[in-house]
Amino acid sequence: MEQRQMKRVQDSYTTQVQILTQANLNGYHRLFGGQLMSWMDIVAAVAARRHAGRNVTTVRVEDLEFKAPARANDTLMLTAYVSYVGNTSMEVCVNVYLEQLTGERELINRARFIMVALDEKENPAPVPGLILETEQQKREWAEAEARRIARKK
Repeated sequence: MEQRQMKRVQDSYTTQVQILTQANLNGYHRLFGGQLMSWMDIVAAVAARRHAGRNVTTVRVEDLEFKAPARANDTLMLTAYVSYVGNTSMEVCVNVYLEQLTGERELINRARFIMVALDEKENPAPVPGLILETEQQKREWAEAEARRIARKK
């Protein structure tokens, strides 16, 4: 039996930075939620591709929570990393921070993206296992496993 390749959580870690312009704002002069969701999907996909070494597709978004607004000229930092893997699927945790000019950061959005790796024929494909190195990573894995079991019921 072939041994499953393993990767560390930090191998998938991805950061994207955006400065908000007028084109990203809604009628209330705040960041348009759909634009933020698009950026989050992209950063989640990059993290999943880094882990899987394959193309991926989004199959589910969970726990999307808008905690605070962002406005014109704000700097946003989006971070993503793989927190759980199944056979062909991955859970990617995405956090969005508002970064002040002082460097101070405030979490303004968070979500979990479920991504599936795809082979050359766009069928689900196996992904590497995940090496858990910290207590936080182990806790996130256990929480993701509980969510996966709940979804299956």
